[in-house]
Amino acid sequence: MQIFKDKVILITGANRGIGKSFVKALLNSEARKIYVTCRDLKKMPAFDDDRIVPLQLDITVDKQVAVTVMTAQDTEILINNAGALSPGNMLQGDLSGMENDLNVNYFGTIKMMRAFAPILIKNKPSILINIVSIAAYSPLPSIAGYAASKAALYSATQSVRIELAKTGVSVYAVNPGAIDTDMNKESDWDMPDPDSTAVKILACVALGKSDIVPDEMGQEMYAAWREEPAKLAKIFSDLYHGEN
Repeated sequence: MQIFKDKVILITGANRGIGKSFVKALLNSEARKIYVTCRDLKKMPAFDDDRIVPLQLDITVDKQVAVTVMTAQDTEILINNAGALSPGNMLQGDLSGMENDLNVNYFGTIKMMRAFAPILIKNKPSILINIVSIAAYSPLPSIAGYAASKAALYSATQSVRIELAKTGVSVYAVNPGAIDTDMNKESDWDMPDPDSTAVKILACVALGKSDIVPDEMGQEMYAAWREEPAKLAKIFSDLYHGEN
């Protein structure tokens, strides 16, 4: 994937899951430098590569975002991967969990886009990749707050794509289904591994596909939604109520 060769990349939430997999895939794609961020650097893996620059970053904290911007002025590709998931339905779920999902998945990602947009424009042609979720289309009540935050992020990503269309910044929305990461460790679904999923996502970016659904489960959900939103809602209603 030549598009990533010699590029300077920043990845949020790079300590685990698909974020960690992005790091490995981009190192293999000959990236020049990768800023890897997470809230607690003690949890950052030792990637054992001098192209890696670890940065402490909680995307909900304005001061940390500002410090990251000052440090990573050479960023050419921003991957907004950091996310949070709190279980609970909309009517009875813990509101603090829903607020956290919105603060991280939506407002935190918006803060990153606002902070880095001038840098990406300056370093054009550049790339902005937001890891959203198929939950943006899928109203699964057991993670209702998470789904709402991802629906909001998907809408925001489309808006930013239009805003940046004539600036030399390409904006990508990634809507994966359930991936075999820590976030989904309680699930018994048959899920793809994060390493192969990260490679597929980057391959789609290299091909210029602006809306990416990298896995079979996500593609099936997206196809059902495109056919008729009520069809996908019925699938999740049956799951929620334990109906066959």
